[in-house]
Amino acid sequence: MFYNAYKYHNYAKGMRFIMDNRPIGMFDSGVGGLTVYKEIRKKFPNENIIYLGDTKSFPYGSKSKENIIDLTKKGIEFLIKKDVKAIIIACGTATSQALDVIKDLYPIPIIGIIEPTARYIAEKTEISKIGIVATAGTIRSNGWANALLNYKPNLNIINKSCPLLAPMAEEGWTDNEIAKLTVHEYMRGLQDIDALILGCTHYPLFTNFFKNETRENTEIINTGTIIADYLKTMLGDKLLNSSESARGNTEIFLTDTECNFTSIAQKLLEKNTINVNKAVMD
Repeated sequence: MFYNAYKYHNYAKGMRFIMDNRPIGMFDSGVGGLTVYKEIRKKFPNENIIYLGDTKSFPYGSKSKENIIDLTKKGIEFLIKKDVKAIIIACGTATSQALDVIKDLYPIPIIGIIEPTARYIAEKTEISKIGIVATAGTIRSNGWANALLNYKPNLNIINKSCPLLAPMAEEGWTDNEIAKLTVHEYMRGLQDIDALILGCTHYPLFTNFFKNETRENTEIINTGTIIADYLKTMLGDKLLNSSESARGNTEIFLTDTECNFTSIAQKLLEKNTINVNKAVMD
């Protein structure tokens, strides 16, 4: 077996209460998944979280589908060995190109950022024209467009590949003039939309620049907030919630610690210190 469940059972008035204090696993190619982590931590202060950033293999956006599947499998297997109870693929490229292949290979819930977001948009009657900005690999896969049209067939979708943004985010170039001009260039033709999906988890780091390029009432969709809401329902349905009295801990593992992850994470999470561990992948 990949994991051993630790659950606390309490019986009262014929009711069965189950608490599972194992950690939630999160996987991304680098620092971008922390935009999802930040929203999850807000909603789940009591949950333990293990975050894995595959910084050694970054960027994923230009890699082949086969390579991305292989890297995602390794990431999932690393987290399962840490005895996590569920895994969030906090990476648009891995979600779009690997999730359908790997989600049934392991005896644990695995969720990505696309499906929950597509369901959210389907319920928004005011959204009829939507833009998607993502990595080249994600756009090439049509993962976002296919999921959205499955729920809302008449949706008008404009896809835009933005290959420079994730590497810029990893370098910490998220609030300078170069970042502003890059977003401006990528947003040509995307001003007149009802909503904009930030289809790579690095892209919320550029949120203010994206807002400046759209109408005032355009909804900028950060998948992190949607995943946090989805996770709340999923954990409850599968009886995987941690004890409400617990204080959640976070462990961060990187496949390459010689990178800018720590400084970017400190700024994003508003912490003076961020401890990272070296992840040894099989």
